[in-house]
Amino acid sequence: MRLKNDKGDNSSNEIAEFSKWILAVGDGRVSEPNDGLADIEIPRELLITDFEDPIQAIVESTYLDLLQNYTRLDCLQGKAILASTIEVVEKINHYILSLIPGDEKEYLSFDEIDNTDATYTKAYEVLTPEFLSNLRTSGLANHILKLKVGTQIMLMRNLDQSQGLFNGTRLIVTRLANHVIEARIISGKNIGNLFYIPRMSVSPSESPWPFKLIRRQFPIFVSYAMTINKSQSQSLDTVRLYLPTPFFSHGQ
Repeated sequence: MRLKNDKGDNSSNEIAEFSKWILAVGDGRVSEPNDGLADIEIPRELLITDFEDPIQAIVESTYLDLLQNYTRLDCLQGKAILASTIEVVEKINHYILSLIPGDEKEYLSFDEIDNTDATYTKAYEVLTPEFLSNLRTSGLANHILKLKVGTQIMLMRNLDQSQGLFNGTRLIVTRLANHVIEARIISGKNIGNLFYIPRMSVSPSESPWPFKLIRRQFPIFVSYAMTINKSQSQSLDTVRLYLPTPFFSHGQ
């Protein structure tokens, strides 16, 4: 599915109609009456239908001529692929990362349990580093972070709001060192400025586990694709939604 914010009365009317339709879907007012489950018919003009690999198709539709334009701010600003789950987002981001030329650098996190937390017990001491490194939750960087120069990333924490470095800021990686990442801002009011991103020790605000995990990692993630929830803080002109086909049908 796609939505492009263009100028012009006809485009404005189309966007208004699309907005009404998508709100109706979200409010459960489509295919009424229903008990919370309904078949949703998506108009054919909103679909990308001619493809063999769905990820390749949606990437090529969103980021035109990516290999020639992957470092151009005007070709990246305001664009994103949205998906409902972190797993799908990572598949898309990994695919795009594989297309970008250059050597890939891998960063591993250091994980530990906060032994000052009220819920801490000695039983947690048997939890292995391998177990901790596999833990994932929203708002926490992954144990393994793979990047290339030219990769688009997004901050997950507020670093310096006066300089435009806050949660949701998008940047392009310009240099990869062992203990710091250099990147250029491509969103907000400080577009074009270079900054250095350090590793940080971060814990999820609401832990899904009975202990408090502390992960030392760069507070970023590759951001060609993102979850629908994460996109709400972004100013996006061109959006593609990656939807699981078993749950949707299109008009004939």
